[in-house]
Amino acid sequence: MSEVDDFLADILPRLRAAEIALHEGDAAPRAALWSHADPVTLFGAEVNRSGWAELGPAFAWVASRFTGCRSLEYEIVAAGASGDLAYLATIERITATARGEQVSYALRATTVFRREDGVWRAVHRHGDPFREPAPDA
Repeated sequence: MSEVDDFLADILPRLRAAEIALHEGDAAPRAALWSHADPVTLFGAEVNRSGWAELGPAFAWVASRFTGCRSLEYEIVAAGASGDLAYLATIERITATARGEQVSYALRATTVFRREDGVWRAVHRHGDPFREPAPDA
């Protein structure tokens, strides 16, 4: 397998499990996926934070808004890996229960990973709402 294939085989199951847990109200798997060694940054759809001291509570806040993940799909737009750095650009389509109501939304998300002691850890995420392009665009 290539370096990118190895990265994707490792990170995709862990990322998916962490995001499903987050959308079921549990931030712990997402926190475990992330580096706790600064610098780490989040440019999120709802909040922007810098440094692990800010990210941990932000993840808990996001998780507190959700109580059930009905579906989560990734469309991989691009991915790369070289040495101890890698990235993943995706469209995430999520259906979950938020504040008692079912919601469906899509995010454009780019996540940067750093390998720490042989384990891929997220160090940056930028996510914002994704809108399907117009058919004639």
